[in-house]
Amino acid sequence: MTAVTLVSAEVSPRRRLKVLASQEALLAIAVIGLAIAVGLYNPRFLAARNLSDVLLGNAYIAVAAVGMSIVIVSGNIDISVGALIGVLATISGTLAVNGAPIVVAWLAALVAGVVVMALQGVIIAYLRIPAIVVTLGMLSILKGGLISLTGGKWITDLPDSFHLADIELFGMLPFPVFLMIAVTILAALWMRYSASGRAIYAVGGNAEAARLCGISQPRTIVMVFALHGLFAGAAALLYATQLRVIQSTVPPNLELTIITASVVGGVSILGGVGTVVGSTLAAVLIAEIASALVFIDVSPYWIRAVQGVLILVTVIADILRRRRMAGA
Repeated sequence: MTAVTLVSAEVSPRRRLKVLASQEALLAIAVIGLAIAVGLYNPRFLAARNLSDVLLGNAYIAVAAVGMSIVIVSGNIDISVGALIGVLATISGTLAVNGAPIVVAWLAALVAGVVVMALQGVIIAYLRIPAIVVTLGMLSILKGGLISLTGGKWITDLPDSFHLADIELFGMLPFPVFLMIAVTILAALWMRYSASGRAIYAVGGNAEAARLCGISQPRTIVMVFALHGLFAGAAALLYATQLRVIQSTVPPNLELTIITASVVGGVSILGGVGTVVGSTLAAVLIAEIASALVFIDVSPYWIRAVQGVLILVTVIADILRRRRMAGA
């Protein structure tokens, strides 16, 4: 047996242990473990209808969390995404009801999402205004403007062809679940293997070092927010088409749920670390917890407290990990 073989034999178990200890693996174990535990307490939780509702009803959150994860990895944050999703859903639904071609109604949400987020990215990158300030301002503009213009009215009589959530691929895979999986895989591969994707990690980890390496921080930030807008547009379409009506309001606490999914998924709130795979798994876990509370006869309002605990624990663990690495 050669020395190389011996080294490989020693490293392999360590590598396996590292994979099992990764945030993504822990989240996957948590999703499966929670399902089994609650299923033993109340077998109805494992019913195909309930598990399908957990995925279908929250796929749009996972898609939005992919975009949010990219933003946070770049060293920024966006608290306007919930309001934007509400606005985009209203725009798309209104166009569909008023006779616009369905494709136009869908594209309008995507294009408007990119434009709004890219504008915020320009302000953040080139005027050097903190992202939390810019997005807080946009949150107020979008939320107040939507209520002022629509009065919170319901959009009804949506065309059947408008409902993306009703589409099933291959006769068995709901389109929202397919989109959630496809977006997660494509974004993960792009961030890991493309130069522009790696630039996001560089900018979020050390902006000055990235600049010295020839990476343009402003252009990267604008690109990140534009992509985030595209994912928000896709999430808005899934949100708008999962029911037969759309209420012209901002979904309550949606931005908190999306940010929670990203942070709990392993994306460091300080930037430069994390993957979109973790955010998608975390979105599924949060949805599963909300459903589980109902099946174990606990008030679903506790989900907000659970989200707060998850954020605090994850952020504290990340900060401790960084301090340990810095002291090593």
